[in-house]
Amino acid sequence: MTEHVALYRKYRPTTWGEVRDQDHIVSVLKGAIAKGTIPHALLFAGSRGTGKTTLARIFAAAIGTTAVDLYEMDAASNRGIDDIRELREAVHTLPFESKYKVYIIDEVHMLTKEAFNALLKTLEEPPAHVIFILATTEEEKIIDTILSRCQVFRFRAPSRAVLAIAVTDVAEKEGFKLSPDAADLIAVAADGSFRDALGITQKVIMASGDSIGSSDEVASIIGAPKTSVITAILTALHDKDAAKALTALALATEAHVEMKLFIRLILDHVRAVMLLRNQSASPDVLLAAFGQGMRETLTGFATATPPTPLNSHLLLRLLAVSDQTTRSPIPHLPLEIAIVELTSKAA
Repeated sequence: MTEHVALYRKYRPTTWGEVRDQDHIVSVLKGAIAKGTIPHALLFAGSRGTGKTTLARIFAAAIGTTAVDLYEMDAASNRGIDDIRELREAVHTLPFESKYKVYIIDEVHMLTKEAFNALLKTLEEPPAHVIFILATTEEEKIIDTILSRCQVFRFRAPSRAVLAIAVTDVAEKEGFKLSPDAADLIAVAADGSFRDALGITQKVIMASGDSIGSSDEVASIIGAPKTSVITAILTALHDKDAAKALTALALATEAHVEMKLFIRLILDHVRAVMLLRNQSASPDVLLAAFGQGMRETLTGFATATPPTPLNSHLLLRLLAVSDQTTRSPIPHLPLEIAIVELTSKAA
């Protein structure tokens, strides 16, 4: 029986060259190693799934720290002062076979106040053979005295384009082909996380009946609307047809579409129309993430006479709807209200 391995683990970068979209950090770390100016404490801050722990492991390997001298601690489950006291005692022992002992403390913002104060004393005067790498998704919760003793590196959330390329590459290595619009849909749903993107890709590969993944196949797996529903609601908004727009929304609701994602996708399509109308010199770039049929549809909206209602005013209204959706007891209600307002004769 073949062991099941999560794709994000299977394809986790192990070298500098495999790290995507964090060149501003990689170049500094490589430079510090080359010059022998390695900080004794580093803070890796960034949203989930951006590669903080992965880059910490690569850095540890690059300075010659072997597995036996690499220690990883999850502050979410080891957050008390007793845990940090044990760590403070352990750091004084010499490495087994490396020049440096490296301690990676993940989700460090979860430490208690007492634990933070205990860690601070260790960071102030660490043994020469110890390097701390603290990782957090919530830098604002780290006390200033800890921040001031660390070299802080802020990780960028990967762009939608970078995520789409990453999932396409991994799918290909798994013998699976993602269409460009399917890869883009995964990238949108992943919301800036490599880990989430590869998790979604794995679901698509497991659920697919063949070796090709379409956008509608991805949509059914992640709770996104099918392309036909997006087209229907865009057309109805373009025509200011409230009945058809509400019908399309009802179809999405009945299919249990995740409403925040639905609104995000509508925003992306309306934004493309606005940019096409005002930045027509690079249509291929603007439409690169969409399938051929949708490209033709969006181009038709952008070149319509009189000008389409799919414009900046609609985008601003949809941005407000996106924010209201998370607070609404009926998730699709804010969009229903917006549809009625935007398709009225006075709008």
